[in-house]
Amino acid sequence: MIRAGIVLQARTGSTRLPGKVLASVGGRPIVAHCIERLRASSRLPVILATTDRLEDDVLCETAAGLDVSIVRGPADDVLARYVLAASMFDLTHVVRATADNPAVDLDAPRRTIDLLCRTGADYVSEYGLPVGGAVEACTVDALRVAHTATTDPYDREHVTPFLRRGRPVVWLESLAPAPLRRADLRLTVDRPEDLAVMRELYHAIGDHASRAPLTAFIEAADKLGGRRRVPGARGR
Repeated sequence: MIRAGIVLQARTGSTRLPGKVLASVGGRPIVAHCIERLRASSRLPVILATTDRLEDDVLCETAAGLDVSIVRGPADDVLARYVLAASMFDLTHVVRATADNPAVDLDAPRRTIDLLCRTGADYVSEYGLPVGGAVEACTVDALRVAHTATTDPYDREHVTPFLRRGRPVVWLESLAPAPLRRADLRLTVDRPEDLAVMRELYHAIGDHASRAPLTAFIEAADKLGGRRRVPGARGR
């Protein structure tokens, strides 16, 4: 039986923009927008995977107020947090999402999980979406393979690099739906200027922005100043 869930990694200790996941956008914390968008169409449970540091207690309080389950683990070993979340909630399939993407595509979780299950792949990612628009999906077995096989700090911090190397994992890379193919556009929050842009976008879209389609963010971004080019981004 397939038991899928969305594991949302988050922490307040970002080096470039500390506390960004709790920064207010449209009157709500960024993490709240991420949670609402991730479960809007997927109907999958969202599990917050954060650190065991005291600084993230406030993040846990915020998540609890949004009826989200919480897992806490090592600050620098995010891969271990994912394996812990999967084990605690008896998951077989996981959608990986990050809490700095308050414009994540509403349909991406269901699209990637469906493709993962339909094809029998171990790991599915999408390309062509704006930066901050995508999620990834993988089997828990694949996560456990990575957890056992790699000691590279980069792999453990970023969770899926080991899976993207292929063998013994079967990786399927899927092209995003045509209306969403804007790999040149940056819709993530990693720096102060990103936060300012996201606030503008939420204001431009209005009260329904948390559930607005990704196309609304693309259109608003173009109206507010054209395409924000991503250095080295693939345009395919």
